[in-house]
Amino acid sequence: MERYLKSKICQDLPHKIVLVMGARQCGKTTLARSLYPTYDYYNFDALQDRQTLLKQSWDRRKPLIIFDELHKMKQWKRWLKGIYDTEGIPPELLVTGNARLDTFTKVGDSLAGRYFQFHLHPLDLKELVQFSTENPVVLFQRLYECSGFPEPYLKGTPVYYKRWRTTHLDIILRQDLIDLYTVQDLKTIETLILLLKERVGSSVSYSNLARDLQKDVSTIKRWLQILENLYVIYRVTPYSQKIARSLLKEPKFYFYDHNHAENNEGAKLENLVANALLKELDFIRDTLGERVGLYYLRTKEGKEIDFLVSINNKPTHMIEVKTQEEQPTPSFAHFLKFLPNTQAIQLVKNIRREKTYPSGVEVRELVPWLASMNLLSHNVNSK
Repeated sequence: MERYLKSKICQDLPHKIVLVMGARQCGKTTLARSLYPTYDYYNFDALQDRQTLLKQSWDRRKPLIIFDELHKMKQWKRWLKGIYDTEGIPPELLVTGNARLDTFTKVGDSLAGRYFQFHLHPLDLKELVQFSTENPVVLFQRLYECSGFPEPYLKGTPVYYKRWRTTHLDIILRQDLIDLYTVQDLKTIETLILLLKERVGSSVSYSNLARDLQKDVSTIKRWLQILENLYVIYRVTPYSQKIARSLLKEPKFYFYDHNHAENNEGAKLENLVANALLKELDFIRDTLGERVGLYYLRTKEGKEIDFLVSINNKPTHMIEVKTQEEQPTPSFAHFLKFLPNTQAIQLVKNIRREKTYPSGVEVRELVPWLASMNLLSHNVNSK
């Protein structure tokens, strides 16, 4: 399997330091090792590799040097900047990590102008259809049951996935979190994750979470940000521009592993679609430099659309996700008054017939749409 970022990373390596970040076990190390036949690989978690990094004694005849988990080194940005400024390229330099390296690079901004960054996501249907000859419906079902993380997906059984998931989250909380943050109350953070699983697809009140966990709001916000930095969850905020009486504060939270919402079929499907949209938008930003955003729409009266896609500050797609209901949600008519040039699509998993309406609203089968998704294509039917 050749991951979707490989060619783009190879284009940038001769010119800049490349940072590749993403969730634990989403395939970063495998991708890095697949770029060239020969390379040197160093993981800061390994004692022997740590000594080599401190001595800067890697083989400079190798075309590529891979630094994994380098952000766990104190003042790693200054260290990497010194190597780049003193020695330049070659060898090419690739840095990978299970935490949001962009949050670390912003502090002091000492790597400004010296790097390009990529966000590697787990597998989604669009990527899977590129290298598999299986029917997209079969691929989707495996994705739906086993997640998009390569190891459980390739094993292909729900039982293996469930066993893998327990270990995966445990490593994040008991290794990555402790290595990077001063957090002692792991049990309460585990409870927070359980509460978020029940709220996938719903707006989340910080004060309600604080009350449920008997913590103050600032602590809850800090923990949520940590879980975002570690690629456990991500937030989708309400879109407010040009929408009268919209809610401005409460975000939704989704999991990079959509199966955390396994107790609610609708929420699980919505999470899966959210992951595909976020992955596509990150790819557009990382490779083209466009400004992108993923939001949801909601008014105080309860009218809501699951997702709004924005590219270069221009809303392009309104997307509603349904398991079976084919009749378009009435909320489209409301929001199209404020965003008339936005493509309105209702994605339905189990559908008999696709439809379009004079208003421009489309009802599409979910699987084919995800398999060929192109958010840069913005076609709005005129009334």
